[in-house]
Amino acid sequence: MVRWESGRRSDNVEDIRSSGPRRVAMGGGGTVLMLVLVYFLTGGDLGQVLRFFLANQGGAIQQQQAPAEPNPEEEEQAQFASVILADTEDVWTKLFAEAGKRYVPTPLVLYRGQVRSGCGAASAAAGPFYCPADRKVYLDLSFYEELGRRFGAPGDFARAYVIAHEVGHHVQNLMGVMDRRKEFLRAGMSENEFSVRLELQADFLAGVWAHHAQIDRQILEPGDIEEGLQAASAIGDDTLQKKAQGYVVEESFTHGSSAQRVRWFKKGLDSGDLNQGDTFSARDL
Repeated sequence: MVRWESGRRSDNVEDIRSSGPRRVAMGGGGTVLMLVLVYFLTGGDLGQVLRFFLANQGGAIQQQQAPAEPNPEEEEQAQFASVILADTEDVWTKLFAEAGKRYVPTPLVLYRGQVRSGCGAASAAAGPFYCPADRKVYLDLSFYEELGRRFGAPGDFARAYVIAHEVGHHVQNLMGVMDRRKEFLRAGMSENEFSVRLELQADFLAGVWAHHAQIDRQILEPGDIEEGLQAASAIGDDTLQKKAQGYVVEESFTHGSSAQRVRWFKKGLDSGDLNQGDTFSARDL
């Protein structure tokens, strides 16, 4: 269990859960949801993915109106997310300052069912994501249930890892990594390879956060690290593809294999050194 209850709550949480539908149910069964969740950590066109599966599975979106008040368990998860976000703010503010730079925190938008971001409309079925256009992280708290039930990655630290990964994308954005996409593509890198290297670096940055959070505030307890590693492994492209279709197509990877995701997360966790996270020049991912 992550020691979070006494932690600082972030002032950068935008809670719009009461302004939209609670969830979106898609026809076509659990396999459809599993395939869509491949994109749960950004890197894909969420609207295009949803339209494709609705067209090919004959599904229909059904909305349920949000209850007037969140249930106690969901409210606890909202508080947890706020504390983890605050902790990422503290760590990245310190690390940026040490590099002579200023960290500008990303807001965390808590929503239900559907949301319109600076990157367009998105559904909870696509999972948490970071939008570079408005520099915000989006999270429907129902994903935490999916993380444990469908991916076999329950626990507080697995949930913290999800937020830290998305914040890692924000760090990449601030550092100008995302702006180099065209440069890498001109040099011969494919879109999929760029996406994989971007995602693995975000995993590394999530590990860097955990390294410094533990040193500064001792937030981790025995078993937490294993939860994070299990979460990184559970969402590897190869693992998801095997579950969804029974075989692996490496050329279609957008986030990296389970082994790669674990490797880079653990590298950040063990070292805490930003200089060791250049996935774009690494020969062996």
